[in-house]
Amino acid sequence: MSESTGICVRRNWAVWFTGLPGCGKSTVAKKLVDELRGEGVDVVYLAMDERRKVYIPDPQYTPEEREVAYRLFVEDALSLVSSGRCVVMDGSAHRRKWRDYAREKIRYFAEAHLRCPVDMAMKREAGRQQGLVMAGLYEKALERMNTGKQFPGLGEVIGVDIPFEEDPNAECIVLTENLDADQVLAKVVECLAKWRAMNGIC
Repeated sequence: MSESTGICVRRNWAVWFTGLPGCGKSTVAKKLVDELRGEGVDVVYLAMDERRKVYIPDPQYTPEEREVAYRLFVEDALSLVSSGRCVVMDGSAHRRKWRDYAREKIRYFAEAHLRCPVDMAMKREAGRQQGLVMAGLYEKALERMNTGKQFPGLGEVIGVDIPFEEDPNAECIVLTENLDADQVLAKVVECLAKWRAMNGIC
């Protein structure tokens, strides 16, 4: 409901989960997608880890590649929203300008930032199996920093080599340190409900 008029309109929107690798973005984003689909919302899950291999078949995670990948990622989301779908985006997006680009392009856009201490993100990421993303990112990045050893395909690692540029005005910021995935989801849902109400979105 719109706080000013009491009227809401079904609109197409995008929500982008951001944060350090290992902060729990994918887990919470997928839980949100399941919940929304259960409510009958036509929502698409758009994951950068999957889309990157489409944009750049053999990614090296260079700054130049990331510029291209995140621009295309936003444009994919915009295309889906324009076609009448809602979108849950999942991608670290450590540069604030990429989220600003999405906010500029997509009228109804929200960022859900999961703020996680680096040491906790490292612990969670350490259990990741090799898949779309290289396993042991943080461990390898720290070894490279301390010894100079190179790991093919390992680009700059967020939280070790480059900082995450947090936006203090992000629509949702959830501190995840003492929360499990379901508790994080509950906070995101509560935050997004307020955002939807402010924008008159059903």
